[in-house]
Amino acid sequence: METRRPEEKTKPPKGKPRDDRDMGLRIPILFLCLSAWATVARGEDPYLFFTWNVTYGTVSPLGVPQQAILINGQFPGPNINSTTNNNIVVNVFNNLDEPFLITWNGVQQRKNSWQDGVLGTNCPIPPGKNYTYHFQVKDQIGSYFYYPSTAVHHAAGGFGGLRINSRLLIPVPYADPEDDYTVLIGDWYTESHTQLKSFLDSGRALGRPNGVLINGKSNKGRGKDEPLFTMKPGKTYKYRICNVGLKNSLNFRIQDHPMKLVEMEGSHTVQNTYESLDVHVGQCFGVLVTADKEPKDYLMVTSTRFTKTVLTTTAIIGYTNGKRPASPEIPEAPVGWAWSLNQFRSFRWNLTASAARPNPQGSYHYGQINITRTIKLVNSASKVNDKLRYAINGVSHTEPETPLKLAEYYNVADKVFKYDVIQDDLPATVGDKVTVEPNVGNVTYRTFVEIILENRENSIQSWHLDGYSFFAVAVEPGRWTPDKRKNYNLLDAVSRHTVQVFPKSWAAIMLTFDNPGMWNLRSELLERRYLGQHMYISVLSPQRSLRDEYNIPDNALLCGIVKGMPKPPPYSI
Repeated sequence: METRRPEEKTKPPKGKPRDDRDMGLRIPILFLCLSAWATVARGEDPYLFFTWNVTYGTVSPLGVPQQAILINGQFPGPNINSTTNNNIVVNVFNNLDEPFLITWNGVQQRKNSWQDGVLGTNCPIPPGKNYTYHFQVKDQIGSYFYYPSTAVHHAAGGFGGLRINSRLLIPVPYADPEDDYTVLIGDWYTESHTQLKSFLDSGRALGRPNGVLINGKSNKGRGKDEPLFTMKPGKTYKYRICNVGLKNSLNFRIQDHPMKLVEMEGSHTVQNTYESLDVHVGQCFGVLVTADKEPKDYLMVTSTRFTKTVLTTTAIIGYTNGKRPASPEIPEAPVGWAWSLNQFRSFRWNLTASAARPNPQGSYHYGQINITRTIKLVNSASKVNDKLRYAINGVSHTEPETPLKLAEYYNVADKVFKYDVIQDDLPATVGDKVTVEPNVGNVTYRTFVEIILENRENSIQSWHLDGYSFFAVAVEPGRWTPDKRKNYNLLDAVSRHTVQVFPKSWAAIMLTFDNPGMWNLRSELLERRYLGQHMYISVLSPQRSLRDEYNIPDNALLCGIVKGMPKPPPYSI
């Protein structure tokens, strides 16, 4: 059940009625009716309501029974199926024995970092308590996912798909698919999240994962399992492929079926066709697949990239009139990261398509904006007190008891953290020295900034920025220097929220910091983030105006030194 204005109903795939039963329990009918009345009376955008019970349960995705985190008894969690500008209200009941938070990877939370669900913005939900997230998917379309941001909970589940459909009045640059499928791929450990946390706390790195999963399952039957998805002959389907894993880049491919890339992390792309796609941790692709081959079963394959031992799993896509099992011959994956780099270079923004708004994506000429600041961030691995830590420009982030955003809002930031403990470039004097402290950078509101992500290590990195999408204008081998700007794509780089950086390489991203709040810039690799390879960027509006940022929610959980403090005066228009 959900309330929508008639003109903005989500358009179902052809031939299939709406069915939102997979989206979680709904709140009582009376409340929905009142909300529906209020929506019409105030002319608000439609609301979607969910109640999620987070519990432990036992799953055996790799054949070994293990503790997992379930949402409403589901692993993975329920899909959220929304439309541009919908208001999403999720009441999360934490029935675990540890504090818990969920973050909405790629949802920009415009003016609303209060709902970002990371420890720099939110107090975690205590065991036995609940918290209601309320956010709007403002001016966004695309394929995303959510996952736990606390401790090492992500390694136990608690993740699921989140899609944002285009409004009916906005044209989409491809015909409506017959159906729309979410494919969550990721590596997986058979150790519990508490065991993995103890490894990291003791100073050890996580070893090789035990396997890879597709929608929480690992197919060992090579064709004996039931189809995960079905396709009608001659019809075209959309697959939303997200790497929700912990450590490894994954290659995704479908036996004998090319994939037409149409969307990437909220942007329509130039529609190139690929036999396989490298999906790095935290990334999501939307592809079209046409059922135009012999009617039988086919294997959907995902395997690890850039690893000495390749882990592979499969799932079955079946034609509805198919009679034969899938061929056991698994299509080969590419080798080496040069192939992956060239694939990245082939991705292009669709300049003529409209995304969430009627104006074409290409009407925003980011390449003609003057850069006001360049920030170079270098990741590193070091030992601190004989324990492994990961750092950015020599600082390994640690979360204070008081969330950074709360400390800032209550005007006690000076008691919790210091701004700008790292410089805009890595000083030569830093060497291998690492300090462990909160890492918060200050960026001036509405400035256009170039960020260089430099990876001097031998392993691939994947970076994500909350609150924004950015233009990934270059990924190149070597070290960055200003003269490398001549190689930037200043015309049609894809606007996205996650970018990979290959070994001994760098990436350049550009964006306007026009969304006030406290925003997490993080490694999407679980162990690196947990051990300090992330930071927060504070973007403050000088006006303290509701035009720029919302007030703290009435239901915000308080902890640390702000608990019991009087609330500051609210923002006004």
